[in-house]
Amino acid sequence: MAFNYELDYKNLDLRKQPELYRVGKGEQGVLLVEPYKSEILPHWRFKTPEIAQESCDKIYEMFEEYRRQDDFVGMDMARKYIQMGYTRARRYTNYKGGRKYNEDGSIKERQIDPVKEEAAAIFKKKWDEIRQDEDYLRRKKQHQKEYG
Repeated sequence: MAFNYELDYKNLDLRKQPELYRVGKGEQGVLLVEPYKSEILPHWRFKTPEIAQESCDKIYEMFEEYRRQDDFVGMDMARKYIQMGYTRARRYTNYKGGRKYNEDGSIKERQIDPVKEEAAAIFKKKWDEIRQDEDYLRRKKQHQKEYG
């Protein structure tokens, strides 16, 4: 999401003002865009494959509900949380504790955690599905055309 730092994002309701939302790259804005952050974040978990599956299913259910409500911003935010489920689980797959760097700034050696790897795969599968969803892609293109 491209941010205008003069706006007060904590008090901004992008459901009421979707024209202010910019798709942006990757996970940008995922922890700032309300009311979606408050709706989706409580369901975002990836500690085990079982927890990741439950989380991914719930967030995808929300994605579909936002679609039914013709709420592209909600759809895109749900997509971002699913994407972030993948990227964060991958970080924990590769680095115990999720920290990539040592205190001296050097990169830690990877230690593959198969449990986190399975959790990441759950989110990755759903993220790939969304990225190929014709309706989502059409709505994304339309939103970008209308609002930038």
